[in-house]
Amino acid sequence: MISPLAYIHPEARIGANCEIGPFCFIDRNVVIGDGNKLMNNVTVLYGARIGKGNTIFPGAVIGAVPQDLKFAGEETTAEIGDENTIRENVTVNRGTAAKNKTMVGSRNLLMEGVHIAHDCIIGSSCIIGNGTKLAGEVVVDDMAILSANVLVHQFCRIGSHCMVGGGTRTAQDILPYSLIARDPASFCGLNTVGLRRRGFERDTIDSIHKAYQTILQGTGLLKDLLERVENEQPDSPEIAYILDFIRTSKRGFIR
Repeated sequence: MISPLAYIHPEARIGANCEIGPFCFIDRNVVIGDGNKLMNNVTVLYGARIGKGNTIFPGAVIGAVPQDLKFAGEETTAEIGDENTIRENVTVNRGTAAKNKTMVGSRNLLMEGVHIAHDCIIGSSCIIGNGTKLAGEVVVDDMAILSANVLVHQFCRIGSHCMVGGGTRTAQDILPYSLIARDPASFCGLNTVGLRRRGFERDTIDSIHKAYQTILQGTGLLKDLLERVENEQPDSPEIAYILDFIRTSKRGFIR
């Protein structure tokens, strides 16, 4: 299952039932779990940690040093969860002293040419489209969908169950459950189709819709609008998540 044309450092730890194709390079201080498939020409560098059952396509580079001039060679990692599909030429950089690690969760699809920069935190069950680039310390919550060629500024947060249109550029947070598109990027409503496909009840979708009507179309201070939502909408995990997301936003959010 391991090609004789692959290079594996003697100190690398490789799990059971892994398939490693020709011309792969696996550095020292690398841990690869069971059942992974690395096609030809995959590069796994110092500090990479890869879970179980991932499929990594040709040209991907996991664990390259950060493209951050403040990086001083500190011990950091690039951590990949389980059952991800990582397509051709994806790059996932190691962390810096800021967070010490870059993390990609489980069951994600990272399409061709995606770049995950230092200290990013990617949740699980996300889809990140061809050519999308995430700058340093971006956070992507579970089940977000980013279409092709999306550019995300450093320190932004992308909410769960959102859908971001192709070619979108954002320097602000993207609200959960939202549909974001146009140039400049703007809020285009709820990701209703996605929410229905994922089993959200009509009452839950209506509650999210009403909350965003109050927040985005209401008049007055934002903190007062959030309190209105808190008082007028029934308690639910979705409403609590929206309120916490906005209250903890550091870059503001797309409206």
